[in-house]
Amino acid sequence: MRKPILTTALLVVFSFFNARAQDYVKYVNTLQGTHSDFGLSYGSTYPTVGLPFAEHFYSPQTNKNGEGWKYQYQAGEIRGFQQVHQCSPWMGDYAVFSLMPVEGPLKVTDNDRAASFKHANETAKPSYYKVKFDNGITTGITVTERGAHMRFAFTRTKDSYIVFDGYKGNCELQIIPEERKIIGFVTNGTFIPKNFKNHFVIQFDKPFTAYGTWQKQGGVITKGAKTNKGTAVGAYIQFKKGAVVEAKMASSYISPEQAQLTFTRELGKFKNFNETEAAATKVWNTLLGRVAVEGGTEEEKATFYSCLFRANLFSRKFYDLDKDGKPYYYSPYDEKVHSGYMYTDNGFWDTFRAQFPLSNILHPEMQGRYMQSLIDAQQQFGFFPTWSNPGMSGVMVGNHAISLLADAWAKGIRTFDPKQALAGYLHEATNKGPWGGSNGREGWKDYFTLGYVPKGEVYEYGAKTLEYAYDDFCAYALAKATGDTFYQEIFARQMYNYKNLYDPSVGFMRGKLANGEWLPNFDPIEWGGPFTEGNSWQYSWSVFQDINGLVDLMGGDQKVATKLDTFFTTNSNFKVGTYGQQIHEMTEMQLGKMGQYAHGNEPDMHVPYLYNYIGQPWKTQYRVRQIMNKLYNAGPKGFPGDEDQGQMSSWYVISALGLYSVCPGTDEYVIGSPVFNKATITLENGKKFTIVANNNSKSNVYIQSATLNGKVYNHNFITYNDIINGGTLVLQMSDKPNEQRGIEAADKPFSLSAKAR
Repeated sequence: MRKPILTTALLVVFSFFNARAQDYVKYVNTLQGTHSDFGLSYGSTYPTVGLPFAEHFYSPQTNKNGEGWKYQYQAGEIRGFQQVHQCSPWMGDYAVFSLMPVEGPLKVTDNDRAASFKHANETAKPSYYKVKFDNGITTGITVTERGAHMRFAFTRTKDSYIVFDGYKGNCELQIIPEERKIIGFVTNGTFIPKNFKNHFVIQFDKPFTAYGTWQKQGGVITKGAKTNKGTAVGAYIQFKKGAVVEAKMASSYISPEQAQLTFTRELGKFKNFNETEAAATKVWNTLLGRVAVEGGTEEEKATFYSCLFRANLFSRKFYDLDKDGKPYYYSPYDEKVHSGYMYTDNGFWDTFRAQFPLSNILHPEMQGRYMQSLIDAQQQFGFFPTWSNPGMSGVMVGNHAISLLADAWAKGIRTFDPKQALAGYLHEATNKGPWGGSNGREGWKDYFTLGYVPKGEVYEYGAKTLEYAYDDFCAYALAKATGDTFYQEIFARQMYNYKNLYDPSVGFMRGKLANGEWLPNFDPIEWGGPFTEGNSWQYSWSVFQDINGLVDLMGGDQKVATKLDTFFTTNSNFKVGTYGQQIHEMTEMQLGKMGQYAHGNEPDMHVPYLYNYIGQPWKTQYRVRQIMNKLYNAGPKGFPGDEDQGQMSSWYVISALGLYSVCPGTDEYVIGSPVFNKATITLENGKKFTIVANNNSKSNVYIQSATLNGKVYNHNFITYNDIINGGTLVLQMSDKPNEQRGIEAADKPFSLSAKAR
């Protein structure tokens, strides 16, 4: 039967509003966290244009080639539009090249070609970046998974050029005028393998009126040249005055043929820039819409979706698809080409805490591929990566690849051989790698014989002891879950080594000498020494696997409650310690004004959730909402410290949902206090997990009661299966704490020394 015209019209209207409701990209500001520098980080991010976990990202560049902070909000000029792979300004970038529109006299170097702009003329979204320069040129960027589409709109009055910059390292390029192409490769970066190359192909949609090459040294410009190679070299293309030029590009670490194949596959189907942008926006709307929040303010939604965007960038894919659509990759670990999946650009010291536990909820299929890629990397190099960039870097501390593997297994992601993982980890834990603090295990002999890493040749020995103990727990948990008594027995004792650093006379974790004596002149506000980017106040809580055991050391629930209260409310004074000067993490702690709590760095991000372990969950509920309200926003000063490959964002996302993974390697998420009235997570298996917070508001942060799938629920945690199997967690919120809920032993989250539930 034909429907009445009125009904059809209403359906159109409803569809229109529903489509508008699905525009999650509008909430995302990719300028979040970009107002940063060496001395103070509000995120140290750049306005990334890229698809989720894509192989290549793109960004405007305000700083000189080689500067870690490639885009700073406080800058007033842009020097280029780069292909980027940077996961942290402290690590630098690699495989970089850029394009920049120039009008008037030809200017080629990054210093000379810089053009001024205003933020009012800038649009920064995940799938689209646009800026109109003060000189009238407009530039837009949109992306595919392994490529990009740029658009340059020139004015009508001056000569119009696009300058290609091969960045600081080696570059070989060829201009092919008859095909409107530039092809070649770049080789640049700090931690790249010896024979590493990023092969690129760039094709323009307008004919060239002139072209040539240039080199930075000596400022040489060679008109009409078609080829160039060397260090810090580039090319230029001239177009008709006033042209609107579109440029498509793709890259591959494997070969120029693969770069062209990717170009054809990913960009060939799009007729113009707008089509590419629409497809990229659809990808992001689909992903962001998988965590649909309701209620809250528009500002809170902007913060949430801006953080959800950044939580889904790293680790990036490091593999291509061959002519048959099968994955393969150039390995940064052995410099060979292998079949399968590879991922990179992630520091696990940061991201094991929240970014991977969040991805285990949202992306179990990808996580399964990732776990096998960790095994493959270990087989190819001899050690697990700890901060890949793109291969081994040896940066930071701990052996946290085992945390990722154990956490995936505990949550049912079982795509790898656990015996292979455990054998690789035992090698990791009983050997020192070729360089850096996290290739293998520094101080491993003392750690196994003394039960701790003493002060001596090994730096950050206290932090390493605590993190080794947690990692050994993860190996123990994986062995236990898979019935491997051999490895279980090896690591059963070491996972309690944290106890060897607790000094009851001062009530803190403390550095130790090889003879068993405590490091003299202890002060819990002194940074460095035994600890990494923190002090004893922050590191004394780094016992993720055994909070109850730590509570026993500290004298019981009430004493720990008092200590936690003091931690959040004492002064924010510090001593620079072995750093010798004030570093940005110290400044960020003081700006946070939450005592010795330093959310701007990772070691104590879990601490607000520890009240759940001592019978005072309402204090967790208060603290986590305070942190989210006070320390995060969607603006250029949106983070309280380095964003760190999605960890800072993931902390917010998962906390805003009312959950947190205090101890990755278990199947539990600890309950906090959700920001929104309702959040619906659409899982890969098609099921939905919904968190409802009735009567929620900025003041109603306390949980009065809860049900899980209709049954009364008093525990301070839920399991991964509770989420992944779908269901509904309903919380009744109030501005008054319920001090009778969640206080029984059975309500406490996992702990090795847990009392009987």
